[in-house]
This record gives sequence, C-alpha cells and structure tokens, in this order.
Amino acid sequence: MRDFSLFLLRATVGGLLAGHGAQKLFGSFDGPGPEGAGESMERLGLKPGRRWAMLAGLAEFGGGSLTAMGFLGPLGPMASIASMFMAATTAHWGKPIWVTSGGAELPVTNMAVLGSLALAGPGRISMDQLFGIRVPWWMTALMILGTAGGIGAAHISRQSMVGARRQSTPEPESATNAQADILEPTALPKAA
Repeated sequence: MRDFSLFLLRATVGGLLAGHGAQKLFGSFDGPGPEGAGESMERLGLKPGRRWAMLAGLAEFGGGSLTAMGFLGPLGPMASIASMFMAATTAHWGKPIWVTSGGAELPVTNMAVLGSLALAGPGRISMDQLFGIRVPWWMTALMILGTAGGIGAAHISRQSMVGARRQSTPEPESATNAQADILEPTALPKAA
C-alpha cells in the first residue's frame, strides 16, 4: 500500500506541475507561453523575464515529469521545489497564506509533498525500480547546491531590479509641500 500511495502522490503532484510548466514553456492548457510568463516574471522584478520564465517552466515541466515517473530519485522533486519556493517568495509573498487571498497555500503544500517524496524515494512503482536506478549521493548534493544557488541568484537579481526601480522613481512630493504650493504660489499669473 505504501508504494501505491507514493505512486499516487507522484503521479498527481508531478503531473500537475509538469502541466504548470507546459503552460509557461509551450502555452499548453490555456497557459501564457514564454512571452506571457516572461511578462509576469518582469512584473515580479525577475529580469530578463523570458529567461526566468523558461527556467521556471523547465523546473516545473522537467521536475514534475521526473517526479510523476519516479525517475532519477530525488532530482525531480527538488527541481520542482525550487520553482514553488520562488513562487511562494515572490508572487505570493506578503499576502495571507490562503489561496483565496492570493497567498502561498498551494506552493507550500506542493513543497511539503515534494519534500516528502524526495526523502521517501519513488517507491517500487517507478522507473527507478524498473531500471534499477539509484541516484548517487554526490548528484543529489550537487542538485541541492544548484537549486540553492539558482534561488539565491533569482532573489539577488530581483532585489537589484527592485533597488534600481526605487532609485529611478522620483520621490513623491510630500503633502506639506503640495499644500504650501497651493497656499503660496511662487508666481501669480499677470492680470489681463
């Protein structure tokens, strides 16, 4: 029963994440495709948006596909966790947790399931079992480092873009200065 449970979780979460990535990469399932996803990334401060959209789409489509098939052990869930972490800390950040409020309820749930699958392994109903594949520890360690590095690079890129946007936007005039200009104009129009 444990192996069937793992299969059910893998197939459902992995399949849905692969579809989510296909929306970004190919415009499948009424998705935005690379251009629309890129514009969304730009609005989140991730520039160039198309590149970040392609990376997110690859993490979701590739990671979700590997997860669903139970192929290459923890690598698929880990790739998908990266994309879900970015979604939670950018698009959903600062909102109440619930999806009805625009919060990170779904990405957090996905991360919990994916983390559990990465730790538990794919089970006997998997491609790994069929082909006798066991991902070496060093490959998993490289994946962890690469994932952490990618998340860090995305957040550094985003912060530098947000900082640059703040510097290029003029400070709004304070209410006091605006009131002073109304009450004491610097130049009065000439009477006709």
